[in-house]
Amino acid sequence: MAAIARAEIEEFWETWLEVNREAERIGDWRIMADWYAEDASYGWMYSPDEHFMAVGRDQIRDWAIGIEMDGFDGWHYDYQCTMIDEAKGMVVGFWKQRSGIVDDATGREYEVLGIGGSWFGVERQVGGADDGLLKFAWQRDWFDMPSTAHTFMEILKAGKASETLLARMAVTGHDVPGHYHLDEIPSPVWPPPVEAGEHLTQPEAATP
Repeated sequence: MAAIARAEIEEFWETWLEVNREAERIGDWRIMADWYAEDASYGWMYSPDEHFMAVGRDQIRDWAIGIEMDGFDGWHYDYQCTMIDEAKGMVVGFWKQRSGIVDDATGREYEVLGIGGSWFGVERQVGGADDGLLKFAWQRDWFDMPSTAHTFMEILKAGKASETLLARMAVTGHDVPGHYHLDEIPSPVWPPPVEAGEHLTQPEAATP
C-alpha cells in the first residue's frame, strides 16, 4: 500500500480530535464512527480471558463507542501526546481518562491513573463511498484496569455515580456484545498487520 504523506495524516488526526471534543460535549461517542473504515476492527483487553472486539463500522458504532461508552457523560479523554509514523501509517495517542466528577476531598476530578492510549492504523480507502479518503483500519486501546476499577469504586463510595454510570458499571462479562474469550476473538489482540509480522523489528533469537 502506498505511503500516506505525514501532512495528510496530521490533517486527518486534527479532524479526529475535533470530533472527540464534540462527542465529549454532547455525551455521545457514536458520531465518531465515520472515521473508521467499513471493515475496521477495534479492541482492548479487560482481562487475559475477556477481550473486547468490534469488527466493522456498525459494530464499532453500536458496541465500542455505543454500549461501552454509554453512561460516561462528562468524562473526557484528553490526548496528552501523539506520535505519528507516516511510513507505517500509524498513530499512537496517549490520553488521560478524567471523569468530570469532582472529589470533594481534593477538589480535583476523579481520574483513572496509569497511562492510557490508543494505537491506530490509518489507510486510504479504495472503492466504495469512502474511495480516496483516510480512515482508521484498526484501533487497539490499553488502560490500567485495576486503576479503573479503583476510581469507579471511589466514585461509588462518595455517592457521586449517576444512574447512567451505575448502569454502565453493570455492563460486564462475556454475555455483553463484543466481549470474547481469548480463543474466540474475531480479530487478533495485536493489529492484523502487526500480528502478520509486517512490521517486525526484533525477530526471535535462533534456537541453538
